[in-house]
Amino acid sequence: MSDENGTPSTPAGSTGLRPEPLRFFGTTWVNHDDGYTLRRVAASAGSLAAAVASCLVLRFAYEGLQIADTGTFVTFLVVVMFAVCSALAFRHTWDGFTKRHDPARQASLRGLLAIGFVGSLLAYFFRSLTEAPGEKLHREEYDRARAQHEKRTGRRTGNPSKKRKR
Repeated sequence: MSDENGTPSTPAGSTGLRPEPLRFFGTTWVNHDDGYTLRRVAASAGSLAAAVASCLVLRFAYEGLQIADTGTFVTFLVVVMFAVCSALAFRHTWDGFTKRHDPARQASLRGLLAIGFVGSLLAYFFRSLTEAPGEKLHREEYDRARAQHEKRTGRRTGNPSKKRKR
């Protein structure tokens, strides 16, 4: 959970600060426990397998263009479109692991990211080799929120109405 600033917040009715869960990792990224390493290996293998399968699907599409005899210009445009969109999707996904994206910009790029899905899968694969994708961003936000929480709760001690008068 996050507030409007993207800072992790405490759910209503609970005590303490709760970290925001990551996709496929939950909150295991905080202490690297409960199978965190196994999850990272599985995320790496899964994203790489999905990227390979996606490339095979794109290969069938390319062969379909060859069979349809659309011409070299159309084939060239399709190949360049997928290459450029994949490169842009890779960069956009990679940047998303270290900073929050603007939701309006994210919505406007949805089509480009859908076409460049191979780039997003590869970015997820490479990031999961070193950490849970998005862990660095979430850890910074969580540490900042935890420091603010400790500062807020550490200031007050006891009930102010029972304070002795001088």
